[in-house]
Amino acid sequence: MKKTWIPLIALILFSLFTAYSMLNAQESLLDFGARLMSSLDTAQVVIDLYILCALACVWMYRDNRAKGHTVTAVLPYFLLTAVFASIGPLLYLVLNTSLSRNHR
Repeated sequence: MKKTWIPLIALILFSLFTAYSMLNAQESLLDFGARLMSSLDTAQVVIDLYILCALACVWMYRDNRAKGHTVTAVLPYFLLTAVFASIGPLLYLVLNTSLSRNHR
């Protein structure tokens, strides 16, 4: 559990904040994304975020493959990463670190 407490806390807090934000949003997620991409300064931040998300997906894929699992095992994490950014990698860290420790 020692290795997973930081990503677990981050996952819980960020997931709660994301849920709260989405429940109180004045526009849809797609409208919000389109608005962010319409301005050069916020588009730069969004593009930067998704480059990091892509790098996280590459890391999850390689880590998963090194453990001998198929690519289908990481597809849910890829989807979460595409929609909610850091929730996918955080969940991957929490579940895969705790699972690998239980099998040792």
